Amino acid sequence: MNMAEYKLEDMMHRPMDQLQGFEYCIDSNPRWGEAVALGFQHYILALGTAVMIPTILVPLMGGDDNDKVRVIQTLLFVGGINTLLQTLFGTRLPTVMGGSYAFIVPVISIIHDSNLTRITDDHDRFIQTMRAIQGAVIISSFVQILLGYSQLWGICSRFFSPLGMVPVVALLGFGLLDRGFPQVGKCVEIGVPMLILFIVLSQYMKHHRYHTRHVPILERFALMISMILIWIYAFILTLSGAYNHRPELTQVHCRVNKSNLISSAPWIKIPYPLQWGAPIFYAGHSFGMIAAALVSLIESTAGYKAAARLASATPPPPYVLSRGIGTQGMGLLIDGLFGTSTGSTVSVENVGLLGATRVGSRRVIQISAGFMIFFSILGKFGALFASIPFTIFAAVYCVLFGLVGAVGLSFLQFTNMNSMRNKFISGVSLFLGLSVPQYFQQFTTSAQHGPAHTNAGWFNDYINTIFSSPPTVALMIAVFLDNTLDYKDAARDRGMPWWLKFRTFEGDSRNEEFYNLPFNLHRYFPPI
Repeated sequence: MNMAEYKLEDMMHRPMDQLQGFEYCIDSNPRWGEAVALGFQHYILALGTAVMIPTILVPLMGGDDNDKVRVIQTLLFVGGINTLLQTLFGTRLPTVMGGSYAFIVPVISIIHDSNLTRITDDHDRFIQTMRAIQGAVIISSFVQILLGYSQLWGICSRFFSPLGMVPVVALLGFGLLDRGFPQVGKCVEIGVPMLILFIVLSQYMKHHRYHTRHVPILERFALMISMILIWIYAFILTLSGAYNHRPELTQVHCRVNKSNLISSAPWIKIPYPLQWGAPIFYAGHSFGMIAAALVSLIESTAGYKAAARLASATPPPPYVLSRGIGTQGMGLLIDGLFGTSTGSTVSVENVGLLGATRVGSRRVIQISAGFMIFFSILGKFGALFASIPFTIFAAVYCVLFGLVGAVGLSFLQFTNMNSMRNKFISGVSLFLGLSVPQYFQQFTTSAQHGPAHTNAGWFNDYINTIFSSPPTVALMIAVFLDNTLDYKDAARDRGMPWWLKFRTFEGDSRNEEFYNLPFNLHRYFPPI
């Protein structure tokens, strides 16, 4: 058949509110056995960030391996609590809540505070630094709580359009490119096989007849299968002495348990509030942390929109977004009380895994939260899984971050990309969203401080934190241009006719199915 014989409508794909082809959407559930296995897979994936952030920060604070393990346990424990809060009382989307890299800039600023660096005893410096971080995180949590529960963030989100959300959601995934192949390249003999095996199992072999009770094993569990195989491979390389005479940095990225997690972890340890002591509150420390809370808010908003698409749900209305941000603020308050060394945000890699498995079930994510809490208490067992080299996680990120970025690009289907206005807005915001944070990161690496380097430390933290986040820069540019540049006559080009019905909770009958609170709580907290 010649191309000319195709009808025009056969060659076009109609825009869709919900993605098709998902086996389980947000409120449908696999069988319990499959759900538990999928939840465990999400838990394994969440370990990458939970281990990496304390590994970066705790040594700078003066902490030893025992301190690092306790912080990892605490971060996982609180992550499980925050995930349950978000899936039950927040947006109710299937999102894992994990540690946020956005808080690293203000945390490092606190670590370098002269009042703390002059403490000679390392352990005492670690404790005092942790208490100072706790105080700043607690203060910053009220920003999200107020913006969320007051519905202010929902009001702000009414200025968003499909066009404006394209670069924000896209850069939530693509903006993390430095955590992808650059990390894989630090141990190519492990990272590259992991990347290839994951792609082959999850994509090329997913239709092969490896089914148990009609469950497509390779598609559902490609991540777990490939991780186990490459982990065993890395363990064999470690035991065989392949890295005995290699540089220290190579050993850190390639050897199994080079970080001494298993030997340092207690058998049983339950994290508890104020375990490091009472928080210390400094006004100067709080401003940078507030900036991180705002960045986390924006990145999580993009994460919620991506998760809604990959869970085959309707776009979350402003009321639901605000409720989610308010609940996230409560989670940030819990972070501060327990002392996780950072704040929380939507785990981008776990959002990507929804698409890779084609399972957007809320129950699966709640089960993964149970694993996070359980294995954070059983320290030795949790440390065993956490000993997986980060290079293996980085290989998986190359796929999952790309999936999330593609979700952002999928919003283009609701816009008119034949419009030069839309091309200008999307192109400039995407480019600057990548380029500006890249400049800030390169400058910081070479100069050992951010481009903002004045005598006002709080101002430096604020600017360096805000402009180091690709989704945040993209949102500021895209939303400003979209609402000021020939916007009066461009509603259809921006995708607003499709978007309008999702701007109120009652605008679409499906919202009640996806986003109503459990236990009939919506009767007491009706949508606005």
